Formats: sequence, C-alpha cells, structure tokens
Amino acid sequence: MHVYMKAVLVYPLFTDTFWSFKYAMKFIAKKATHPPLGLLTVAAMLPSNWELKLIDMNVMALKDKELEHADLIFISGMSIQNESAAEVIGRCKNLGKTIVAGGPLFTSAYKEFEGVDYFVLNEAEITLPLFLEDYKNDCAKNIYTTDVFPELNNTPIPRWELIDMKKYASMSIQYSRGCPYNCEFCDITNLFGRGVRTKNKEQVMAELESIYANGWRGNVLFVDDNFIGNKKKLKKEILPAMVEWAATKKHPFLFGTEASINLSDDEELMQLMAKAGFNSVFVGIETPNEESLAECNKLQNKNRDLVASIKRIQKAGIEVQGGFIVGFDNDPASIFEVMIEFIQKSGIISAMVGLLNAPIGTRLYKRLEKEKRLLKSISGDNTDSSMNFIPVMNRDKLLNGYRKIISGIYSPKPYHARVKRYLEEYRPMKKLRLQMSDSLPLFKSIWFIGITDKARFHYWKLFFWSLFRHPRLFGLAITYAIYGYHFRKVFKNTL
Repeated sequence: MHVYMKAVLVYPLFTDTFWSFKYAMKFIAKKATHPPLGLLTVAAMLPSNWELKLIDMNVMALKDKELEHADLIFISGMSIQNESAAEVIGRCKNLGKTIVAGGPLFTSAYKEFEGVDYFVLNEAEITLPLFLEDYKNDCAKNIYTTDVFPELNNTPIPRWELIDMKKYASMSIQYSRGCPYNCEFCDITNLFGRGVRTKNKEQVMAELESIYANGWRGNVLFVDDNFIGNKKKLKKEILPAMVEWAATKKHPFLFGTEASINLSDDEELMQLMAKAGFNSVFVGIETPNEESLAECNKLQNKNRDLVASIKRIQKAGIEVQGGFIVGFDNDPASIFEVMIEFIQKSGIISAMVGLLNAPIGTRLYKRLEKEKRLLKSISGDNTDSSMNFIPVMNRDKLLNGYRKIISGIYSPKPYHARVKRYLEEYRPMKKLRLQMSDSLPLFKSIWFIGITDKARFHYWKLFFWSLFRHPRLFGLAITYAIYGYHFRKVFKNTL
C-alpha cells in the first residue's frame, strides 16, 4: 500500500486552433471540446488511497492554492500545449512543488523542459508503475522510458468522476493504439508503433457503460489514430456489441473517430459503424497530388479516386472530416487551385488545411535534418501558417497560396456552398438523433451570425433553404453554420 498522498493532475491550455472549436463553444454553453482522457486514465492507475484533483485549464483556472496543498503535480499534454505547460512548470517550481510529466508532449520533447523532477514517458501502463514503486522507496529516477509497447488488456476505466462532464461538448474513449501505416510526417508510429494493439470487447463495453452511468448523453470520440487498424476484430466483435448496446440504450451516443481512406472499400464495415452510431470520421487525405502522396509514403491514398472514396463514406451516413497539407517537395505551382476545387467537390465541411511541418523524431524530421533544412521546433498548430523547415517552393509563394486556399474554402460564399452540397447528398441513419438538441444554439446563431456577422446573407440563405427544403436536416445546417463561424475566427488573420 502506498503512503497517502495528495496529487493534482494538470492539463495545460490549448491555443485557439481548428479543432478546439473555441468559438463554437459559446453557442452550446460549453467550455471545451474534449476532456483530458490521458490524465483521467493515469488517475485510475494511481494508488486508490491517494487524494486526487484534476484541473483542466481549458475549463477552469489553475489557482496556486490548489497546487500548494499537493504533494505531487502530474502534468500531461500535446505539442500544441507546450507554452502553457512550460508556464505551469514554472509556477510549480516557484512554489517548491514536485512535478511528474508525461504524455506525447514530453515523450517527444522532454529535453526542452527544465524544472521537471520526474519524466514518466511513453505509455503509462509500463513506466508509471516503475516510477510509483521507486518513489515509494525514495529512489525515483529523473527519467522513466521504455521501447516496449504494452498490451491494453489491463488499461483501467478512466476516472470520470474527477471532471464535470457538463463543461465538455464530447466525451472520449480509446479502443486501440498504433497505426499499420508509416507516413513520413506522422509521429504516431514513433509514439505507439505500427502494430495495432486493441482493448477487448468487454473493456470497450465497460467504458461505454461507465460514460453512460456518469450521466453523459451526446457525442463520444474514439481517439484512436486509426480506428480500423484491425478490421476483422471490429467487424466480428466490437461493432456488433456496440450495435446491440446502442439499441438497448436507445442510441444515447453519436460517435466520431479517425480512420484511413480504405474504410471506403469495406461496405460491411461502414454499415456496421453507422448502425453503432458513428456519424463522423476524420480521414487524412493530405493532397490530391499523386507525387506528393508518394513522397510522404501515404500509399493507402494513391491510385484511387479520392473524391469517390469520400462520397462512399458519406453515403453510408458518416460525415468525412479531412486533413490536408501543402508544402510537400513535389507540390506543383497549381496545387492551391487544385486543392480548393477538390475540397469544394468533395463536400468535406471540416477541411483542416495546414502547412507541412516535421514533428521531432519522424522520418521527415530526420530527412530534413540530414538535408540541413530544419529551422525550429513545431508550434503544434499546423494551421497557424508556420513551418519548421525550408520548403522547396518559394516560401512567399507557398504562404500566399496557402492563404488562397483558406479564402477559397472558408470565406462565407464557398463555405456555405459546400455545406449545401453536402446536405443535398447526406442520408443519415433514421434512428440516430441529429446534433441540435435544444434551441440555445439556434437563437445564438441568429444573433451572432444572422445579425452581426459578415456571413449573415449566406447564413439566412442556408437557414431558409434547409428549413423548407430539408427540414429534417435543419439542425445540422445550423450546426455547420456555427462551425463556419468558428473557422472564420480561427483563420481571421489568414482570411
């Protein structure tokens, strides 16, 4: 039994980014999009007799009095939280507190942080018990790391009682880690390997039941880097169990996740996902340019009609959100116009277009280092017009082209045209509730977009078109109008 301790788990601030949906949160009276799933899971691995408090700085202020009463401060985060994380570490050190840091940010870049007493890196299932045992015996080391990827059979259910669910727009769950692909710019294989490790059916259902039992109803994100990495297990075990559970509970959740484009090749898998309650999936499209796909080893996207693949997923009732990149060595001068045309034609509403960056440890980072083209560390926000290397294309030409893409897809006219195109083709599962469950977002959208925003003309066109022509999708149309408001705010400097 570990000696009784007081521990505070801190999740640093996110900057305003594409996926933060910060400017959309006020429409639904929420503070943040997702809870800190990693810290909630780590909390479940700590000794049961410890007193724990979790502070997500995205929903509440971090006060010194909370830190002063703690024996240990645990901090975790991703690269985009690096500035806030450094500030938190400084505050803790000024108070003389002991800091334990882990998670993707520190696993990739722990050398950039001073003042941390203990780095518990890689996956906590292996390194956290080693630290806890040594700490109990007063012989803890500065760094705990491993090159072993643990199985997930013993990963505990997150400690949901440590957060106020009402402050979030969505809950989260993790089913698998790792990705079978090895894209040059991606750090997932460095962090989690190419072998896809999964939880078993009983774990997944227990986690869903836990979220449900804690009172949550609404969106749940599977945070897997590639949800379909093990298709056979999904189709034979996980999804059938989820379909049955959802029907028993009267479909309390709408699921989102991330998957590779080859999802579109498996009709059975798409139908099972839709029946289970999946209504959105993020797909890394990256680029319509075949030479650039070959360059970054995105082989699963090559030699296929990408627009047709996207349409097949959408036809199954699953919205495709897309990731796009410009700045590859093989990008032609025409890539900017081609990208705009592709996105508009695809009907992808949430199209995250960013400039290529090289995260630490990736194959791209190592190649650019060898070519002496690296400049600095990445910001973690690939939509802030920053790059951490010297591109082949003239930098000013690339930045101007990037701005042209953003203007071409997120200015009010093309954005609302894309929403209309998508809704005209969308066929949702009949049994699933749509996203607008109350009148608050509607009334706020009328004021903030329909009256005071520069997109008001296009807002009202979409409003009346969906109300009279597609009334069943009216709530979804308003949701996407709110998304557009957020995207314009995020890209305001670019636009």
